[in-house]
Amino acid sequence: MKLSLSAALVALFQFQNAVNAFVPASSTPFTSAALKTNVASSSVVAVPRRSSITELYMGLDAVTYLRTEWVSAALCTNQTPRSADVCLQLGTEDGRAVTFIPKTIRELITSSAEADGKLTVTARRQLKQQADRRNAAIITYADQRCDDLTEVEDETVDVVISLQAADRMRENGQDWKRSVREAARVLKPGGRFLFCEKKELEGEEYLAYLENLSSLKDEEDEEAAAEGETTEEGDELEPTYVFEEVGFDDVDLVIVPHIAGVAIKSEDAGLTPAERAAKAKEEEEARLAELSLSAFERGSKRRKKLKKKKKKGMEAQ
Repeated sequence: MKLSLSAALVALFQFQNAVNAFVPASSTPFTSAALKTNVASSSVVAVPRRSSITELYMGLDAVTYLRTEWVSAALCTNQTPRSADVCLQLGTEDGRAVTFIPKTIRELITSSAEADGKLTVTARRQLKQQADRRNAAIITYADQRCDDLTEVEDETVDVVISLQAADRMRENGQDWKRSVREAARVLKPGGRFLFCEKKELEGEEYLAYLENLSSLKDEEDEEAAAEGETTEEGDELEPTYVFEEVGFDDVDLVIVPHIAGVAIKSEDAGLTPAERAAKAKEEEEARLAELSLSAFERGSKRRKKLKKKKKKGMEAQ
């Protein structure tokens, strides 16, 4: 028991030393003590606590950061289809996405969670370093906000990833909800949205918003469009959702609750409920017409067979 405890303490000190190696010289090193004793005055002086390196750059404690990073890597590796060519990352701040996504991805498009929508110099440098090492996807360096993907056209992306980005958007004045709608807009029908985010942001659950998203429009326009929509017979239309399937799970072994999962965009995500109803009606009419044609063709073949049979009978007589 003593040996295992000693090993744990050694590991903790090694971790602290590793963190301190990356802390800027002007920062106070990462320590568990928040106070120090002033020997000359024999009084206790409060020392302003500095964030650890993970808190400086990620806004998370070390445990949550490391666990969510592992989950994010596994999510991108296992849930990116082999057929996917283009991937977009919401809130690019370093080069980790290059190593997370499979080599089958041909292009990685960036976006920024910064207030001005521009990639930081550090993010550009790390992306280039990782891309040169891995020699995989081509990086498209796009200076665009996560909640306004101006550089990306509708339905042109196979996979969108959002990895611990929503809270940074909120801190920098961006709209994380709009970023989800923008992700849905640029996704191709059947495309995948991979996420690992805080469970709750500004009092609203991330997963609940994702599952209940029913329009790609702004929230005000969405509510106005949803009010009073009915069929030709006057029946009220049932709500339809942008993501037809959402698979998820809680991220375990973390201090700050996070959730991870994959959402698949519906084939009819860009249509209003009325347009979807009209499309469904057209498809049903086309199906019935196809059935009628098939029935006519089968009847025609039967009639031909009967004629041949009759003719052979008459010749035999």
